[in-house]
This record gives sequence, C-alpha cells and structure tokens, in this order.
Amino acid sequence: MNNYDTLNPMQREAVFTTEGPLLVLAGAGSGKTRALTHRVAYLIEEKGVKPWNILAITFTNKAAGEMRDRVNSLVEYGADSVWVSTFHSLCVRILRRFIENIGYTTDFSIYDSDDTKTLMKQIFKDLEVNTKVLKERGVLGVISSAKNEMISPEEFMLSAKAEGDSRLKRIAELYMEYQKRLKKNNALDFDDLLVKTVELFQSKQEVLEYYQDRFRYIMVDEYQDTNTVQFKLVSLLAAKYRNICVVGDDDQSIYRFRGANIRNILSFEETFPGAKVIKLEQNYRSTKMILDSANEVIRNNTGRKDKTLWTENEVGERPVFREFSSSFEEAEWIVRDIVKRGGPWKDYAILYRTNAQSRIFEEKCVAYNLPYRLVGGVNFYQRKEIKDVLCYLKTIANGRDDLAVQRIINVPKRGIGAMSVARVNMFAMENDMSFYEALERAQAVPGIGKAALKIGVFTDQISEFRKMLKEETPIKDVIEAILDKTGYRDELKEEGEVEAESRMENIEELINKAVSYWESAEEPSLSAFLEEVALVADIDSMDESEDRIILMTLHSAKGLEFPYVYLAGMEDGLFPSMMSLMEGPEALEEERRLCYVGITRAEKRLTLTAAKSRMIKGQVQPERTSRFIDEIPDVCLERPDRDDSKTGWKKMADAYRNLPEEAGLPWAKASGADGKAADGHTGRFQNRPAGVSLFGQKSDAYKNPYASGTSAAPKNTLTFGKAFTVEKPKSLDYSEGDRVHHMRFGDGTVKSIADGGKDFEVTVDFDHAAIGTRKMFASFAKLKKL
Repeated sequence: MNNYDTLNPMQREAVFTTEGPLLVLAGAGSGKTRALTHRVAYLIEEKGVKPWNILAITFTNKAAGEMRDRVNSLVEYGADSVWVSTFHSLCVRILRRFIENIGYTTDFSIYDSDDTKTLMKQIFKDLEVNTKVLKERGVLGVISSAKNEMISPEEFMLSAKAEGDSRLKRIAELYMEYQKRLKKNNALDFDDLLVKTVELFQSKQEVLEYYQDRFRYIMVDEYQDTNTVQFKLVSLLAAKYRNICVVGDDDQSIYRFRGANIRNILSFEETFPGAKVIKLEQNYRSTKMILDSANEVIRNNTGRKDKTLWTENEVGERPVFREFSSSFEEAEWIVRDIVKRGGPWKDYAILYRTNAQSRIFEEKCVAYNLPYRLVGGVNFYQRKEIKDVLCYLKTIANGRDDLAVQRIINVPKRGIGAMSVARVNMFAMENDMSFYEALERAQAVPGIGKAALKIGVFTDQISEFRKMLKEETPIKDVIEAILDKTGYRDELKEEGEVEAESRMENIEELINKAVSYWESAEEPSLSAFLEEVALVADIDSMDESEDRIILMTLHSAKGLEFPYVYLAGMEDGLFPSMMSLMEGPEALEEERRLCYVGITRAEKRLTLTAAKSRMIKGQVQPERTSRFIDEIPDVCLERPDRDDSKTGWKKMADAYRNLPEEAGLPWAKASGADGKAADGHTGRFQNRPAGVSLFGQKSDAYKNPYASGTSAAPKNTLTFGKAFTVEKPKSLDYSEGDRVHHMRFGDGTVKSIADGGKDFEVTVDFDHAAIGTRKMFASFAKLKKL
C-alpha cells in the first residue's frame, strides 16, 4: 500500500490535481493538512517537481513546523528545499535579499506591537496630538487597516481631504510621520513586511519574475483568513504558471477585525477562471452529535459555500446546554465538572468570547488547585527583561533602530539623563543621522558635558559585542557578556532575590531559545534569530505536553482540538457580541462562524453554558440566552435545566437572590503589593475576612447580620453580599409609553411596568431590531427618560 491509499477519495483528488488553480474547501477536522502534505510529496515523487519550486504558506509558525515535519516523513530526498513558511516569514526572506531595491538596508529591524506603540507615543508627543480626540492605539489600528488594503499615506491623505474630514486628515499626517520614522529607523512593522514585498514585486519586475520561476507550485492554507495585501501577494506570484492551490473553509472565516476578506475565498473561481473546486466534508475529529450541532448552526448563514460535515465516528453524546443564575455560578459549575471528570487536565478547554471572561475561570482554577494555561496572556517576549536583552541584540544587529537604542541607553542606569538623551536626539535630527550614530559622535553634541564619557562607555560596549559576534563567539556567551559587562545582572539583583531569580530564569529561557536556533539553523545570524522571535505568536509557544486546563478565547482556539470543550457565556450581547448585533447581518454571520469554530473544537463532549445575569461595567445585568443555542434543535442538544414551571424571570429573580459574595465584596482585592497571590496568579480573594470562603459562602464563623437579632434587612432590598445593596425605588420617573435610554441597549419605548415586590419589572421595546423587547429590573436597568 502506498502513501496515497490511506487518503479518502476527495483527499486523493485534491492530491492528484496538480495543474491549474484549485480551491479545496476543507471543513473542520477534515484532514486538510494531511492532504496538503501528501500533495507536496506527490509533486516531488510522482510528478518530478523540484522541491525548491514548491511554496507552501501557512498562518502560524506552529502549522508551518508541523507541515515541514510531515513532508520530511513522506519524502525521502529534498523535502528541506521546499519553502514552508508563514506569510510574514516568506516576506522577510525575500526582503532580506532584495529590500535595498526600495531604499532599506538588509539588516532592517522588525517592530512588534510594543515597539509600534512606543513609536506612535513619541509621535503624539512631538506633534502635540490631543489625546482626548485621538488615541495611539486607535490610530495604529487605522494605519494597519489601511496597509491591509494597500492604501499608502499619500492615498489616505487624498481620501481624507476629499471627504473634508479633519480627524482623518490628522490621522493621515500621523500615518505619514509614522512611516517616515520607520524608514529613518530602518524598520518595518508586521504589516510593512507584506506591503513592502508587494511594492518590491510591483516596482522590480525582474525580482517578481525570479520568484515566479522559483515558485511554480504554490499552496496556501487557511485561505479564508487572507486580507487584501496577502491576496495581492499570492496573485502576483501565481500569475505566470497559475498552479495555485488554496485550502480553506469560508465557514471558519473569523478574522474580519484583522482585515481578513471572506470574498477572497468566495470569489476564487472569478479571480482564477477555470478553477476546480473540491470539498473535504468527512470529519475525523468529532462525534456525529457534535457535527450535527455545528451544521445546524452554520446553515443559518447565507453568505457561504454549501457543504455539510459528516463522520464515520461514533454518534456520541448530545452536546449539553446548562444555564446558571450568574456568571460566578457558571464558572463554579464548569470547574467542578472538570474536577469530577478528572485528568489528564490538558484534555479540557474552556472557551469564551472575550478576554475579560477569563478572570473568573482563573480564580476558580486557583481555588481548586487546578493547573491551567491562559493563552493570550502576557507574551514571553513582551516581558521587560526579555525586551531589554532583545533591544541590546537589536542594537548590535541594526544601529539605525532608534527605538531599541533609546530603550537601553540607560538600562541599566548609567547616569545619562533625559536632557542628555534629548540633546543627542536633536543632534541626530539636525544632522540627518540615526540616534546611535549621534551617540558615537557624542563629543560633538552641544551642551552634552560629562555625559559624553558615559555615552562613550555604552558605544564601546556595543562595539565589543559586535566584535564578539563577528568572531563567531557562541550566542550564549554574547548574551552573558551583555548581562555582566553592562551591569544588567547586578541591577536585577538589587530588585530582590525572588524577583531577580524570576527574571533571570526568563533570560535563561531566552538564551536556551537562542542556542537552539543557532544549532538548528543552516546559516545562523543575529538578524534571522531576531526575526524569528519577532514573528512568534502566543499560540506557537503553547506546549501541548503540559498537563494543564486551557483557557482561551474562541479566536485563539481556531485550529486546535480537545476531547472536552466548554463554551461559556452563550448569551446575546456577549456571544453574539453587542457590536455584531448593532452592525447587521454580515457581522452577525461572522459571529455565527465563530460559534461554529468553537463547537468543532470538541472531539468527545461539548458543554455550552450561559448565565442569567452578568456583571457588566460594574452593574449586574439580566442576560438572554444566545440565539445560537436556539438554532440547535433538541434532537442535537440536551437541556437538563429546561423547566417550564420555572421560566425566565422567576429564574432571574433567583439569580439576584443567589449572587455570591464576589459580586461586591469590599475585600475582593489582591493580597500583595504586586497584585499577585503567593503562587504568582492574580488573586482577588486573599484578604477576605475569616469565615468567608473563596466562593463567597459563609461558614459558621460568619453569620449574616440580618439573619437574627435586632437587625433586620431593609424591606424591598436585594442583597448582593456585604456593602452591595440596591433598594427598590419608591417610584419611577418614566411611565408606559415613554421613551427611555439604556446604557447598553440604546433607546427604546417602555411597553409595561409591573410591581414585582422587591423591584419593578420593566419591559422595553428597543429601537434596534437585534435587541428587540427586553424585560429587566428597574434597579439594575437604570433607564433614563428621554
């Protein structure tokens, strides 16, 4: 039996179709990576294609690594010559060789999000931008969106002027200045890596033709996530030979907020006339019940290519939907359910729509002493000590990187004051040179004084480190020299033994990473190492061998799979998000695709949960079950909490009565000065009074002051724990038929008001069709009469 006999008929057809444009619609868990890697092997071994004529593009380093390993296991010779990389890594390799054609040097720096924020902050300060009108993060987002659409600063300015929008004109000015400073620093941000490669191809036909001839067979994974510039890049490369195979699933297109354009996959046949379409619909991951639930949800989308997942796996259990009084009860139940089922813990994933939902799950895991991994937390490479060491390495590699040099000029402290730095900066700008070049000429800087000697020590050290690298000193020794000769290690020790040890452990891990790179790379270089670090994503560093419960957003979960999955927060306004409900059908369809992605992460068991009340912006709000739950028929979904004798608002009243102490405990604060518990996790309940459990439940040592004795709870009061009470208003300043405003749902008309005893129950018909009619307690709705 050969390698291809193990493939199903549709996978084989995708493998054997090698000439001309091909669209492979690969459903979740349908073995697309297997089909792609076998296709590479087939091209080399059966079609006689040279390995270096094949390009395979993925979206993450992790996926690229897996594909590379699989190809190596299938092909006896030449697999290492196949280019398997992410879009960004591909562009870096091209630019390192040819970027001088568009005015940069090949030792350019790559700015991560932290670097770009720092640069924009400097621009805001220098141009005296009103931060009440514009925010650095918002401007960077607009610039990124423009780059994704291949809109230059000049084009952006013309558009802003045509619209007569002063705010857009100001952003255009900032965009121009931002690009100017990046160029001066010989640096590119992530978006530039793609944009500049396209610019290179469009301006230098000979370079484009070189890569067109090099990559005669092109494959692109996760094509539904491509944006305009990525689409343009692939189209340019494939224009000559048209042997392009794109693999993707329009039902899993969930990155519109990052610029992904679902039209790229939906209109592939229009872009590449004569394209063949193959559907991979057999799922190898999930049970039949889980797939039926996913199919029922996604078929409500209209903007999609028709396909239905099926499987030969067992029928399995119906997914379960559970409702809880509050988000606290929801988290408590999920974690207890995991404890009840037992390890291995890495089999469990808790998925949610927003990062803010993770906090309560973290606290419950800590309370139960369960090991967990929060994906999307602080990236290893964003930690201060790691950024410091990397900036030393960046300065050694590219002296024109002003941001890197300015970060470390006084780290560790050298007695070089802010005024001295400002004078050097001014000297650099007046003489059209980089900040580091100005440092090397410090003696010539007006008014620099004694600081010139301290600056000289710094530049001498950088020169020494450069010499070490040139002499091929092991990278470990170079980093150790940086730590010792600059005094960085000694300054860390001054922070305290525990803090220093933690930071040094992180630096040791960076050294391990550098050594590993140097040992595995064919032609190791500092620039190449720095670009590998810059392009790493949080999901790439996830260690699947760690036995920990995974906490992550639904967006982060794409491409992963777990035996047991919990989808938490299945409530309208949370999932689907309120913004999507306001925006309209296109945004809602993307949320539905996100739900489909979440459901199809589960292999054996899927549990969906919702809360009847949730703390939002400091206020407890009633919640409505997500419409996505209603799209799953009962034949596919078990709902043990459904009880017609105790519906809707009776449950809501119970939700408020049963809210745990966490809802408003004055002592719910972190214990240490650093806001962390002893084990390093953020802990909110360390300073609780004696007798109060982690779950807000009172032990015998703590008695409710209203339970007995002379004190009595005030009438018409809902109690949410100590110091958190809401009194029923004596009257309302609005009546039936009045127009009112809700801080979350917007404007609406009061349809009815009922006296519920402990509070008024108000029914409002909101203007926005997606919100509809809602019933809520007056004390929490805080409606304002219009």
